Amino acid sequence: MRLSRYLVLSVFTAGMTTLAVELSASRLLGNVFGTSNLVWANIIGLILVYLTAGYFIGGRWADRSPDPLVFYRILAWAALAAGTVPVISRPVLQAAANAVENVEAAVALGSFAAVLILFSVPVTLLGCVSPFAIRLAMREIKTAGDVSGKLYAISTLGSIFGTFVPVLWLIPTIGTARTFLLFSALLMAVGLIGMWRSNRGAALRHAWMPLLLILLGVFGVRGAIKNSQGQILEEESAYNYIQVIQRGNTRYLLLNEGQGVHSVYDPGQLATFGTWDYFVSAPFFDPPPYSPAMVDSVAIVGLAAGTSARQFTAAFGPIPIDGFEIDPAILQVGRRYFNMNEPNLNPIAQDGRWGLEHSRRTYSVIVVDAYRPPYIPWQLTTQQFFEIVRQHLDPNGVLVMNIARLPDDRRLLEGMASTVRTVFPSEYVVDVPYSLNSILYATRQPTRVEDLVANRDSFSSTNPRSEGGRFLLDVLDRTVVNLQPAPQPGPVFTDDWAPVEQLTNAMVIHFVLTGGLQQLAPQ
Repeated sequence: MRLSRYLVLSVFTAGMTTLAVELSASRLLGNVFGTSNLVWANIIGLILVYLTAGYFIGGRWADRSPDPLVFYRILAWAALAAGTVPVISRPVLQAAANAVENVEAAVALGSFAAVLILFSVPVTLLGCVSPFAIRLAMREIKTAGDVSGKLYAISTLGSIFGTFVPVLWLIPTIGTARTFLLFSALLMAVGLIGMWRSNRGAALRHAWMPLLLILLGVFGVRGAIKNSQGQILEEESAYNYIQVIQRGNTRYLLLNEGQGVHSVYDPGQLATFGTWDYFVSAPFFDPPPYSPAMVDSVAIVGLAAGTSARQFTAAFGPIPIDGFEIDPAILQVGRRYFNMNEPNLNPIAQDGRWGLEHSRRTYSVIVVDAYRPPYIPWQLTTQQFFEIVRQHLDPNGVLVMNIARLPDDRRLLEGMASTVRTVFPSEYVVDVPYSLNSILYATRQPTRVEDLVANRDSFSSTNPRSEGGRFLLDVLDRTVVNLQPAPQPGPVFTDDWAPVEQLTNAMVIHFVLTGGLQQLAPQ
């Protein structure tokens, strides 16, 4: 059976808009609430609920009113509803951003729910499209399977375009809100032209709709996405919502919801008193005598804006550093705002595991600090990954890794330590003071904790006078003081089984239910 070309175009555009709305919704919410599995599960789950309602309503609606004019009205109203979401949600999301920043859980959760509810109208109407289109195309029962199969295939083809175009092109180019409006405008055009073909008077009566979308595009999405104190940059990339915050002389790189600081830069000092500092002590876990001159190269998986690269360069001189960072936009921000211009640094815009596996180098130290708070990418937690790390370490090389934990819940750390233990002979843990982070060190050769102390004492006796030397000695002192007992046995993660996200979710839920958020709230 031959389908109407315009009906085919309508179904394709509706399918494209449906997935574009879903993915843009993840970015709209991810800017404030992050991109954790819990956020994604809520977005996908509710979108599917709305689509389910749309399929049910659309089928019954089509049987009662199998009129092309009704069909194209549905498209036009779906387009308008989708276009208003980023505008209506903006004040709600800004309030939520402030709540997240101040750890006000009730306001943040309420805002999250409110924004998700905004998607109920456009997505439900978009769900009506396919069953309605099948009813309009149906002429006889014997072609029902052919008609429905073709139209669902066309809708799915549109969904494929709606998956890739926003993420790879539109959101990094024009932003999330204007991506919503662009797809809304396309769907609106299809709906109004279809109405014009069916009933010109009806089309004219709906002519105010595109005018409203134009006004929303011009005036409704102006201004900053967030209004964080000290904000000097915000932009959207294919991977992240990026912020640079300046407080005093110090700049901070924040991504997505902004709860995790990914890089710090203060031109007046090297120490951050955060996780980055402790990476430079890694080679001193090797057997003595050990000196900074013995470190000849470093790899950093999760370079961000280059805090660790700056510290390694200051502490060990201009040694070659390969920095793997999956988001090239972050590398640009690092150069512009964090002085990430060390001539010995080789920034590589690649996935960290793939890039390390295909590197031809071996390194004295490999740093793994790739976080999407509170998650570590699971592929960087497995036995197979640590075997890749070991293969790319010098004979006396050291792995150092940043891992989240709670004061009374170290399950993720225990699992990571047990996994590392299957590949490396010796491991050590340091808790970073005033944080929810631990640093895990693993040496390629068998070592003892006394080796660190002996190397610290030997280096201290040289009385380092350079800024980098004084910084390194201070970090060694802090590392010794904050050493922890060996972690308890935990699960071993593999490429086939790595429930890292499940463990992290359980830790987050436990933290919230036991009042942990109150500990983080500003005093």
